[in-house]
Parts: sequence; structure tokens; C-alpha cells
Amino acid sequence: MSPDPTGAPGQVLVVGTGLVGTSVGLALVAVGTDVRLRDRDTSALTVAVSRGAGSTEPPAAPGCVLVAVPPASVGRVVADALREHPDAVVTDVGSVKGEPLDALRAGVDPEALTRYVGGHPMAGSEQSGPWAASAELFRGRAWAVTPHPGSDPQAVRVVAGLARAAGAAVVTMSPQEHDLAVARVSHLPHVLSVLAAAQLDGAPSDHLALAGQGLRDVTRVAAGDPELWAQILAANADAVRDLLLGVRDDLDRLLAGDVDTVLRRGVDGTRVIPAKHGGPARAEAVVVVAVPDRPGELARLFADAGRSGVNVEDLRIDHDPGRPVGLVELVVQATSADTLAGALLARGWPAHR
Repeated sequence: MSPDPTGAPGQVLVVGTGLVGTSVGLALVAVGTDVRLRDRDTSALTVAVSRGAGSTEPPAAPGCVLVAVPPASVGRVVADALREHPDAVVTDVGSVKGEPLDALRAGVDPEALTRYVGGHPMAGSEQSGPWAASAELFRGRAWAVTPHPGSDPQAVRVVAGLARAAGAAVVTMSPQEHDLAVARVSHLPHVLSVLAAAQLDGAPSDHLALAGQGLRDVTRVAAGDPELWAQILAANADAVRDLLLGVRDDLDRLLAGDVDTVLRRGVDGTRVIPAKHGGPARAEAVVVVAVPDRPGELARLFADAGRSGVNVEDLRIDHDPGRPVGLVELVVQATSADTLAGALLARGWPAHR
């Protein structure tokens, strides 16, 4: 185990070179970490190496082994890493922590298990594979570090240090609390996105012609890998089931005609989502601007918005069917919306709240 009291992991072995594993390699290499890569998929490994995520040289004495394999394989691969590297801290990036930990407790020596600390970066994409990887994937994102009661404190520091080196913000919680949390903020939203997208299958083309950005927002994550998500949902089935029972209760209210209650519960839910940099939610408003679909127009809009002195919290771009313009939605704090809209109107932009 790394003796460095700062938690710096030294050499890192990444097992699995998909989207997350390759992104971890890219992020760590960018800050000078010696990263070694391993994957049974030689084509993915070749791509990851070609992108600069690390080398395939055998690890000498890794301070940390990071397992980035599909959920169904996490427990087995972590156990293998603990046995193969008896001095290394071992972590993983799986989206469920309880199930692999139970498997490890049943099959790994308790002394070796002290070197295991689970982890889960809350970053990803509906895309997959090393070509979609980015060194910036974790920048400013939460990375859950989930020590179990037997985890060595130094091992916890190593995993937290790795997450920070990748640019993430560390959130420490128990494996059980993690699984409840991700069921609420990730797994359930994915299921609901899939259910909405499934209703589009076979829809008449004239219905789909009316689709706007709202539909794209709701269904975007439904394009995720079905095989991967089947493993995630199976591994966290109890927590997801409990939340789906709550959704079913709300559906029953809707079907019984109590629409107002459900809609108001939805509004209340949006108000507790943390602000983009954490902390309590802040009231936001949207300024909509019609932008000609020509080179340079977006840059001009952003420059004019910057001159207004208003900070843009987020933005979305939709396209107006049948017209050569895009509709840009600039999300700002509610108290600044009138200032931004007025500044843009003064510069000739067709803007409205």
C-alpha cells in the first residue's frame, strides 16, 4: 500500500479501457501519473494506448489498481486484483457498490479486503468505448468514495487522491447509502427516460415532426448501452424497485384524475436539485434567442451576452423546423433574466423570456 500520507497513488493500473477507464487514464496521465493499462479486449486497449491513456507495459508495483469493467464482472476482477497485487489499493468505478462488496466478503481474505475501497465517478455519456473518452470527463463532477467498515484509512486516502487527481470532487458515503442515492438520481431517471423513448417506437412520422428540445432532453440517456444498463439495474434492483413503487403511486394519482398534486410534486422536486456548483437550488429563468444558422452567429451571441455582465448558467440549442434558425435558450439566474434580454434586444437580437 502506498506510504504517501497525501494519498498520492503512485503508479496506477487501470483494468478496462472503455469510456470511463480510458478517461481515467487520460486524466491521470495529464497530471503526470504513470498509468498502465490492461484489457482483454485488445482492440479497445489499442485505441486507449493510441489516445495516450497509458502504456501496456506490465506494472512494476502499482500503488493503486482501478477496475473499470462491466458491473457483472466487478467483484471477480477486484478479487483477482487484490490477490495479484498484494501491496496495492484496489478500487472500482462501478455504479453499484453493495453487490460486489457482498461477493468480495464471501470470497476474499478479510486482511486483503482492507485494501479495497469502492468508487463511482458520477460522469459518463450515452456513448461508450475509448473513442468517446475524455481527460475532462470528471472535471468538477462528483466522485463517490465508498469505504466499507474494514477499509484501511490509508486506502481511503489513496482512492480519494486518485479521484481528485482526475479533477473530480470527492463525496464519501457508505456503499449502502451510495446505492440508494444513485437509484434516485441516476438509475430511476434512466428507466423513466427509456419508458418515454419506448413510446416513440412506431409513432407516426407526423407526430415525430412536432418533436422539440424537451423530448430530446427527456430521452437522451435512453440511448445508453442496453446490456450495460441491464446489469446495473439487476445489481441495484431493490433500491430501484422501491422508487418505482413510488412512481406507480403517482401514476395511480394521475389516472384517478389528481393531476394537480402530481404536477406540484414535480415542481417541488426540481427546486431541491443542487445548483451547478453545489449548494441549494437557485431560481433560474430562460432567455430564448433566435439565431441564424450561419457560421459565426453563435460566437457573436455569446460575445454580446458576455457584454451584458450576466453569467450564463447553462444553454440549450433547438432548431426551428422549416426555418434556417436555431433557438438558443440561455439559462440565467431569475433576477438577471430581464437584464440579459434587454441587453440582447438592444444589440438587435430577437430575444424574449
